[in-house]
Amino acid sequence: MDAPLWTETHAPSLSELPQPEVRERLSRTVDEPMNLVVRGPPGAGKTAAVRALAAEAHDDPDADLIEINVADFFDRSKKQIREDPRFDRFLQGQTEFSKQYRRGDGRNKYKRDWSKRAMVSHILQEMASYQPASGSYKTVLLDNAETIREDFQQALRRVMERYHRSTQFVIATRQPSKLIPAIRSRCFPVPVRAPSTDETEAVLADVADAEGVDAEALALNLIASKAGGDLRYAVLAAQHAAVEAGGDITASAAETALSNVGHDDALKDVLDDAAAGEIRDARTTLTSLLDDEGFGGQELLAALLRVADTYPEEFGARNIVRLHRLAGSVDLDLAEGNDPRLHVTHLLAAWAGGQSELDREAPA
Repeated sequence: MDAPLWTETHAPSLSELPQPEVRERLSRTVDEPMNLVVRGPPGAGKTAAVRALAAEAHDDPDADLIEINVADFFDRSKKQIREDPRFDRFLQGQTEFSKQYRRGDGRNKYKRDWSKRAMVSHILQEMASYQPASGSYKTVLLDNAETIREDFQQALRRVMERYHRSTQFVIATRQPSKLIPAIRSRCFPVPVRAPSTDETEAVLADVADAEGVDAEALALNLIASKAGGDLRYAVLAAQHAAVEAGGDITASAAETALSNVGHDDALKDVLDDAAAGEIRDARTTLTSLLDDEGFGGQELLAALLRVADTYPEEFGARNIVRLHRLAGSVDLDLAEGNDPRLHVTHLLAAWAGGQSELDREAPA
């Protein structure tokens, strides 16, 4: 789907969040900033709620809201973190901070030799120490925080304590029990429940109205019921239905869209495995989608790109652009009927490996 995603173009304001209790809790923190733990199931709107809060609290939210998916740190190697353009400026040369780390022979320990914990702690400190662009504080969102190891959480706790006057930390998680007590006790809890079917329908109706799209009531009910409280899924399904029906959201188009979007978890697993370098696991899921679910090669490629576009914070905008560029080299092979499993696996391996031969040959 080439059009802008409705999940991005129709992100809610604080007053438009579908859960009234979330609106009430977050509204209390606009004038009294504090560290938060925003907890709830996938797709319930945790990240959207934090963005809505930042838009309300900051004069320049684009500058004063820093979003970090913990996978950017904790599921990546030190080399990958050093080469990330968002972090590399913090990890160049040698500073007073790096001199705290000494080799046994007495020589200074350069940043390239730090432990991953020291590296992540330093990046967080640097980000937290920056002055806000507007107002008296900035907001750092750590998304999907349930995967942070305890030793990293201890480092995070110290950063939170040191910079609490200038930086608000918001920790979004599906499993707050994974956070250490020292962090939970320093944060105001904001539970984000899955929206009801009626609340989801209301969101879809507002989005359709904003898009100038006619939507059948039955279609919106089908999508909202199938979504089961996953707002991201519901909005994407509605957009697919509109594309399927040539502009309107009809019941038949909704059924088709729900069928297509229903494989998104498996497609996301393929991308997650590839990004982690687990190409064999990615290939196994690809085989299931091709052989058991009936995907064609080009259809599977398009679906993978669509799902990647849905998670820009998790995969990174630059990596998603690179995936699309690599896909251009594979699409022709798939059109000629060559083995889709081989070529899509090659694509994912090239994507995971960074600047590979396939990447260099791909059209700009």
